[in-house]
Amino acid sequence: MRNIKLIIEYDGGRYDGWVKSNTGKSSKEGSISDRITDVLTEMEQTKPELIGAIRTEAGVHALRQVASFKTESTKSCTAIKQYLNRYLPRDIAVLDVTDVPERFHAAFNAKGFVFEYRLTAGQAPSVFDRKYNHYCFRKPDKALMQKAAGLMIGKHDLRAFSDNPRMKKSTVRTISSIDIYEGGNEIQITFTGDDFWPNMVRLMTAAIVSVGVGETDVTTLENAVKNGAREGLPDAIEPRGLFLSDVIYDE
Repeated sequence: MRNIKLIIEYDGGRYDGWVKSNTGKSSKEGSISDRITDVLTEMEQTKPELIGAIRTEAGVHALRQVASFKTESTKSCTAIKQYLNRYLPRDIAVLDVTDVPERFHAAFNAKGFVFEYRLTAGQAPSVFDRKYNHYCFRKPDKALMQKAAGLMIGKHDLRAFSDNPRMKKSTVRTISSIDIYEGGNEIQITFTGDDFWPNMVRLMTAAIVSVGVGETDVTTLENAVKNGAREGLPDAIEPRGLFLSDVIYDE
């Protein structure tokens, strides 16, 4: 039995996410993992279990998602890659296919994740960026955004950035860095951490941007990080500007 690792890029705009959520409306396109599994099933004539490194929610994109599955196929990695890219829709692409050790697990072996959120600000939104950027009518203050981001860096109980009040898993996470790049009217916020639950990055981004435009006070955010209360924090920012840009594994 072989264990195959996939590196995948996708535009999540018309999908239910990496896997279908139990809540919310479903798109007619289904989930990204379902579309890949369907093609693998046709190739293998048996349905494999496709394991993703992390779940991205509906509308979120990926520059580098990692997945793995086991197979008895004798096809070369190049042949598997060519088959997948031939039959997958054009908004999902397999960038790399490799054989990995049997014990490799795309999710359990991941040590961290990198997400980036893209925004533009200006007098008018760009019609060409509308699918992949969030538009701000007011340009956020970078210094205030950095101050807000600094409150989240480190090991904290970040339950204030969960939209699920019944979340049973631990909400303690380590955020190693939040970098803010500004160039012209473009802003990119890059989050690196040990793990993120659904909507977490979007809620954190919304809070940082809200502080940056003066809608939320830094003290409110500081109390949210310390006490876990969502009172005074904005709802999650839209998914279109969010990209999973990397999955970190031990060398």
